[in-house]
Amino acid sequence: MKTAILLTISNVFMTFAWYGHLKYKESPLWKVIFISWLIAFAEYCFQVPANRMGHYKYSAAQLKTIQEVITLIVFSVFSILYLKEEFRWNYAVGFLLMIGAVFFIFKK
Repeated sequence: MKTAILLTISNVFMTFAWYGHLKYKESPLWKVIFISWLIAFAEYCFQVPANRMGHYKYSAAQLKTIQEVITLIVFSVFSILYLKEEFRWNYAVGFLLMIGAVFFIFKK
């Protein structure tokens, strides 16, 4: 559970670092790169411990899968609430197909 919580926090920071600047297209590129790097540092402070702790229980492939599922959830919420973009039906279908991938990656 700690791994998933830390990865979720990490992904919130990561999403803002990678996409938060899209609302500020008038800002100079050097400025958004610098701010994004600062945010990414905070992201790594959660992501690295999450993977370190999680690797005692999960394989690297399983950790990456957990991280990607969390990323999709966090990004979906972010794009709807922060960027004010719509969630389309084909996104939902794609996410459902990825759930199938998760099933096979965690299958014993």
